[in-house]
Amino acid sequence: MTASLGRAILLKRDTSATSTPSYTTVGGIKSRTITVNRETVDVTNSDSLNQWRELLADAGIRSMSVSGSGVFASDAAAKAVVAEVVSGTAFRKWQLVVPGLGTFEGLFAVTQCEFAGEHNGEETYSMSLESAAALTFTAET
Repeated sequence: MTASLGRAILLKRDTSATSTPSYTTVGGIKSRTITVNRETVDVTNSDSLNQWRELLADAGIRSMSVSGSGVFASDAAAKAVVAEVVSGTAFRKWQLVVPGLGTFEGLFAVTQCEFAGEHNGEETYSMSLESAAALTFTAET
């Protein structure tokens, strides 16, 4: 198994106004985290075997949370992310590329955007996304 560079994980936002997506990488990001969640449904009861927990098969809600932070690059994609969170824009398609694994794609809501800066340093930002519908996953071959 070969290792992959963390900087190769890309967060791409759909910039198209049509039904055919056109993705642009959000610039300036130095750190990113993608979390895939799958809730469980506990159906344990007094009849459960030896008091072991029992889970309901194929139940629960799946979701994805994404966060990124870095140096604010005042490119069009980064400015659009800020505009979405300020205006409360509806969901937008995003593409999340994880080298060595594959690509996730689907609707996300920008749920947080934060800016910071020291008087003798760069302007930084962080953002958070939450999945808003079913996602597709294309495995890397």
